[in-house]
Amino acid sequence: MGLLSLLRKLKSAPDQELRLLLLGLDNAGKTTMLKKLASEDITQTTPTQGFNIKSVQSDGFKLNVWDIGGQRKIRPYWRNYFENTDVLIYVIDSGDRKRFEETGQELGEILSEEKLAGVPVLIFANKQDLFNAAPASEIAEGLQLHTIRDRTWQIQACSATSGEGVKVSNQLEGSLVIREAA
Repeated sequence: MGLLSLLRKLKSAPDQELRLLLLGLDNAGKTTMLKKLASEDITQTTPTQGFNIKSVQSDGFKLNVWDIGGQRKIRPYWRNYFENTDVLIYVIDSGDRKRFEETGQELGEILSEEKLAGVPVLIFANKQDLFNAAPASEIAEGLQLHTIRDRTWQIQACSATSGEGVKVSNQLEGSLVIREAA
């Protein structure tokens, strides 16, 4: 079952809530993305020192989104938020090529966590509006996402500041590549 199928199945239960965990390195655009999803002003976004929690209604879903800071000193605490996660969202700054190796290592560690076993992952290749942004396909190849076999995964090019590629409705109706667990 793909991410699209999972969300549609959960949508059939009207009172169903989803717990989304939003992770990524500092400055990847996680909080901007969350504010955009919540239709909030993004002009005054500051680095997250701990975590933000927002409930967002989108296309019949109630999404409880946990946005955890991505600074190096905070990352060891990410595992405290893994339990009961329905979907993991991992955000990558597509323009910060110097940190691709670091973000790949962090993603690999997260995906090896027992509490997240089988949890679908949506990877946002953010900041596609920047001239030096790597395309989502290049990021997928560089991170060897094709080797993920234990869960459904998807990579989505987006720009949190413009909202392009961010809205849940775009993911439900767009022509995205969904990877099934083998």
